[in-house]
Amino acid sequence: MHRLSDKIALVTGGARGIGRAICDAFIRQGAHTIVTDIDEAEGRRTAAELNGQFARLDVSCPADWDRLADQVGRLDILVNNAGITGLEVAGQKHDPEHVRLEDWRRVHAVNLDGTMLGCQFAIRKMKAQRRGSIINLSSRSGMVGIPATAAYAASKAAIRNHSKTVALYCAQQGWDIRCNSIHPAAIMTPMWDPMLGEGATRAANIARLTAAIPQKRFGRVDEVAAVAVLLASDEACYMTGTEVTLDGGILAGAAASPDQAS
Repeated sequence: MHRLSDKIALVTGGARGIGRAICDAFIRQGAHTIVTDIDEAEGRRTAAELNGQFARLDVSCPADWDRLADQVGRLDILVNNAGITGLEVAGQKHDPEHVRLEDWRRVHAVNLDGTMLGCQFAIRKMKAQRRGSIINLSSRSGMVGIPATAAYAASKAAIRNHSKTVALYCAQQGWDIRCNSIHPAAIMTPMWDPMLGEGATRAANIARLTAAIPQKRFGRVDEVAAVAVLLASDEACYMTGTEVTLDGGILAGAAASPDQAS
């Protein structure tokens, strides 16, 4: 059974990684899915491969959202997925002491401003039918401190809070427009490449990072996509303002057994 039949969905940052997996899952579940990305070549390739529709979108640019509003009619699902860590550019430091203001602002422009603009876009589209689902990609990093990526962590924390604000606002208006956030931890995507390195260094970094995860592995993009399908579907019609964490058990507490922890 197709869980998203006859629904129209839009996914930002849909060309690769988690975004592509969500687009793939939505299309498989029957949704007409608009793949958006700032990378036009990769976005068009992804949309063609998945049998979706492509639209170029810089989520930090209000004019791009306005242009998209003219192209999109009804909207049932929006996934605000587009995001950057700030570490994509070699040599940039993002710890609290050394991060440059312009780098801090760039991360927030994409991650936080892009999500805010996306929520506005979705509300304006969805309120006509008085229902819909907004799904914001936050992160485990938005729930704890992350010294090496201060701007990223702060932006994701703000997304967590804004999702709840949007949920409450829509409920106050009497609309059945739900807004929830997903908080992945270590999900293996190209975003990790600058941090993991290559060859033996990459293997060592993966081993080091997964050692701290109770399930001892990175998560998969399809596991995040499965949660997005649930939140987008009518099965989750009583879920709004909530957060779903996919972290292999990291935030559950100590993984050690009582005798090891003593």
